[in-house]
Amino acid sequence: MSEVTSDATEAAEQRSYWQVLRNRKLATLLAGDAISKIGDGMTFVGLPLMALALHGSVAAAVAIALVNGAPLLAPFGLSLYFGLGKRRFDPRLVLLIDSSLRAVMFFVLGALALADRLNFGLLLGLLMAGSVVKLLSASARRLAAVEMVDEDGRLAVNGLLGTSDNLALFVVGPALGGLIVALSGPDLILIANGVTYLAMLVAAALVVPRAKRSEASDVKDEVSSGWTIMRRLPVVVRLALVVFLFDMFYGPVEVALPLLVTDELDGDGAAYGAMWTAFGVGALVGALLTNQLRKYPPKVLVVAIIGGWSLCAAALGVAPNLLVAGVVLAVGGAVYGPFLAIAYTLLQSLLKTDEQQPVFALWAAGITVAFPLGLAVGGPLVTAAGPRGGILVSALVTALLVPAAWHWLMRQKSPTAPQPVR
Repeated sequence: MSEVTSDATEAAEQRSYWQVLRNRKLATLLAGDAISKIGDGMTFVGLPLMALALHGSVAAAVAIALVNGAPLLAPFGLSLYFGLGKRRFDPRLVLLIDSSLRAVMFFVLGALALADRLNFGLLLGLLMAGSVVKLLSASARRLAAVEMVDEDGRLAVNGLLGTSDNLALFVVGPALGGLIVALSGPDLILIANGVTYLAMLVAAALVVPRAKRSEASDVKDEVSSGWTIMRRLPVVVRLALVVFLFDMFYGPVEVALPLLVTDELDGDGAAYGAMWTAFGVGALVGALLTNQLRKYPPKVLVVAIIGGWSLCAAALGVAPNLLVAGVVLAVGGAVYGPFLAIAYTLLQSLLKTDEQQPVFALWAAGITVAFPLGLAVGGPLVTAAGPRGGILVSALVTALLVPAAWHWLMRQKSPTAPQPVR
C-alpha cells in the first residue's frame, strides 16, 4: 500500500455528534465506556489516599508514583506484543476480559480494605494483575466504536470518546470520589469502581459483535505487524512521533504545577485541586467542540493545537496569581481537548481497516511511555530551573515542535488522489 494522506477526511462532510448517536449500539457502548471512566476518575482521588494510608516504610511520594505508574507495566507489554506481532485480537473478547478483571480486582481490593486486611504490596500487586488488559482495551473500545459508523462519522466518534474521557475522568469521577471520601473514606471508592466496570461489561456483551475468524485468528503469512505497516507508511510514523513528543514535552508541566501553586503563588492543596478542575472543565468544552472543527484539515488542527498549548504553557509560567493560572489552565484544557480525537481520526484516514488494530496497539504503548519519560525529565529540570523555569522550558520545546510537526506531516502527498468518502 502506498502512503496515503488524509485528503478524503479533510474534504468529506463529517457527521455531527447527534447524528452518530442515533446508532443505538454505538450509544450503548459509549454509555458503558463513560460509566467505567467515571469509576477510574474516582480512583484519581482514592488510590493516592490508599497509598498514603498503606505505604509503610516506602516513601510517600514513591508510593503514589508506584500506584499510578506500575499498573501500566503489564498492559504495556501486551500492547507491544500485538503491535509488533502479526496476531490479531477480538475487540469484544478484550473488552469482556478487561471489564471482568477490573471489576473483580476492585471488588477484592475494596473488600480487603473494609476488612482491614489490605497492605501496600497487596494493593500494588492486585492493581497490576487487574490492569493487564487495560491498554489493549482502550484500543478495543475505539476500534469497536469506529466500526459502528461509516468514515464520515469517525471524527464524531473520536470526539465523543474524548468528551467522555474529559467529563468522566477529570470532572465527574474526581468529584464523586471526593464526596465518597468525605462521607466514608477511600475504601468504598474501590468497590464503586468495580461496579462501574459492570456497565462496560454489559455494554460490550450486548452490542459489540464477535470478530470474524480471520480478524482474530492465528498468524497468516499475508498479515502485517503494526511496525511493518507503519514503516510502509512514513507519515504514520511521523504522526506517531509528533504525538509522542507532544505528550513527553508536557510532562515537566505536571511536575512543576503543584510547586508553582504552593510555592510561587502561595496556594494550598485545595487551590491545586481547583487548577485541575479548571483544566478538566476546559478540556471538556474542547472535546464537546471537536465536531465543530470537522471542516478543517486534521493535519493543520494537530499542529495548531500544539502551538496553542505552547502559548498556554508559556502564559502559565508567568502567571502572577492563582486566578490567572486557573484561567490559563482552563483555556489550555480547551485547546488540548480535541487533540487525541483529531489525531486518531487522522491516523484512521491513513490506514486500511485491517491495519488499524496493530497500529492502535503500538500507539497505546507509545503514548503510555511518553508521559512517564516526560515526568522523568521534568523532575531534574524543575529542580534546576524552578517551577516557572521548568514550565517555560516545556513551552519553548513544545513551540519548537510546531515547525517540525508541520514539516513532517505536510511534506509528502499521495501520488494518487484518494476517492472521496460517500
